[in-house]
Amino acid sequence: MKKPKKRRFSMIRDFQVADFLTLGNGFAGMGSVLASMKYVATSDVTFLQLAFALLPISLVCDFLDGRVARMRHEVSLLGQELDSLADLVAFGVAPAALAFALGMRGGVDAIGLVYFVGCGISRLARYNATAASLSDSSGKVAYFEGTPIPTSLIIVFFYAVLSAMGRIGSALPGGEVLVGPFVFHPLVLVHVVSGSAMISKTLRIPKP
Repeated sequence: MKKPKKRRFSMIRDFQVADFLTLGNGFAGMGSVLASMKYVATSDVTFLQLAFALLPISLVCDFLDGRVARMRHEVSLLGQELDSLADLVAFGVAPAALAFALGMRGGVDAIGLVYFVGCGISRLARYNATAASLSDSSGKVAYFEGTPIPTSLIIVFFYAVLSAMGRIGSALPGGEVLVGPFVFHPLVLVHVVSGSAMISKTLRIPKP
């Protein structure tokens, strides 16, 4: 008996409704990165405000895509991978870009921001690798190991408050410190703490 021909994967045809929401998450996150870069280039505060405003849109898309996928029974491996990649851009790279735009541009700052993004990458990869073993009989994961990467928006909100108060650039809280030839803004430690919490195995956060 002749075996049925295996259908080739088609990126467009195999997209589900929830996947477009996931792409919205990534698009808004990348838009925030570009707006941060434009602010650095022009000092036009409108672009800084746009960089802040786009990230809550990412969060809404991230919240909705999972709900829509479960409601429509569209949960798929493609959707899971898309979600992780979009989250990395919106909640990892974009907050780091914002920190740079706000004035954390020293050599030690760069190490802290790269560490933060690296922790985000590791956190998302670990979740994908362990989701099956952590899920219950219905397939739902009961808890997160380490803080979810969208919690980085707490940092973004804090930075938005600092921006509104004019505490950015040379006025960043904590000032700057010279570490040998490199500049260090102590405020970048919030990213180091956030990244470390993401990769923690002792922190267990119930999954809604």
